[in-house]
Amino acid sequence: MTDTGPTTPPPGSASPPRLAAVLRTLRTLPPVLADVGPAAVLLAAMLGERLAAAARIGGRMPLAVALALLLAAAVAARRRAPLGAYLVGTVALTLDSQTVLESAISPYANLLGAYALGRYGGRGRAGYGPAILPVGVAGYFLGHDVPTLMPIGVLAVWLAAWAYGWGTAHRLAEQAVERRQAREELLAEERARIAREVHDLVGHSLSLMLVQAGAARRLIDRTPGRSRDLLRELEHTGADALGELDRVLGLLRRTEPQHADGAPRVEPGLAELPALIGRMEHAGLHITYRHDAPPLPAEQDRCAYRVVQEALTNTLRHSRADHATVRIAAAPGATVVEVRDDGNGPPPGHRPGRGLTGIAERAARLHGTAAHGPGPDGGFQVLVTLPAPGAPA
Repeated sequence: MTDTGPTTPPPGSASPPRLAAVLRTLRTLPPVLADVGPAAVLLAAMLGERLAAAARIGGRMPLAVALALLLAAAVAARRRAPLGAYLVGTVALTLDSQTVLESAISPYANLLGAYALGRYGGRGRAGYGPAILPVGVAGYFLGHDVPTLMPIGVLAVWLAAWAYGWGTAHRLAEQAVERRQAREELLAEERARIAREVHDLVGHSLSLMLVQAGAARRLIDRTPGRSRDLLRELEHTGADALGELDRVLGLLRRTEPQHADGAPRVEPGLAELPALIGRMEHAGLHITYRHDAPPLPAEQDRCAYRVVQEALTNTLRHSRADHATVRIAAAPGATVVEVRDDGNGPPPGHRPGRGLTGIAERAARLHGTAAHGPGPDGGFQVLVTLPAPGAPA
């Protein structure tokens, strides 16, 4: 054992910004280079240092080379086995300091191991860091005549490297959880959106087709001409439904659905509302339509169309109404979409189904409100309010 302290102390004086820059550079390297590269560089430096001090080392050179190899191996294994690599490196560094020479390079290998223990050790093994780091530092300085503050300062640097690694691991784990939650929320929202689209498509189209088919069956003997018109409307309704279904399936495949001519398919909006009302009137429901609102943004325009579509479909299926009123009107800071009918209204204990739930979800996504229930003059009413662009949510 030597009688004097290390001529060059362990890298306790390395500035944290410089250490952080080095560690960031190491994290961007390919895995093999990140493991083996620093180990090879440190090994070459330690062997050069030992050759330069060959006269002092003398017959201990084989031990000095073996300890250098052990330190380099600990650096190479620091990510795959962080706790074991740090313990091996600490034992090698202590033997190096106590039996070979006061190296100015070997401590850097141990410092990398301290960081790796915090960064890659996981919640269990990384927690041993604050307990075993002081033992390693004490073993390095044991028996050396050094100022009292030097071991304390070196320990502070070692603990800082470990804490930086532990904090990085903890932060990355939190970010991974947040990304996973964001993906799950996005997938849930996408599933709900596609479910609404499928419900609107299937519910509206099938209800209308059933009404048309039933009317054609009842009239086929008495008014064949009217039956032919209804069957023609039934054919058109089925073709439109297939086109809409193709669009929804395009959403599932993450490809943009297109028309037969190759042009992108646009989701229906209020411009298509007269055609929708025409199909409903052919099915036997008389509709009064008033549109007194300025043009809406695309997403609100699609939402308003779907609200009217679902409300009229429910009227046709459930209310036994003869007449319905559709109103799109401007209100202070908002646009109101109202659909009411003169049917038998909601039954006792009425609970909203998927269609009305979908209307509420569509409105909520646009920071709007949705209400439904008995109309002021009987029947059933659906009332949706969408905030105007720029209005506070």
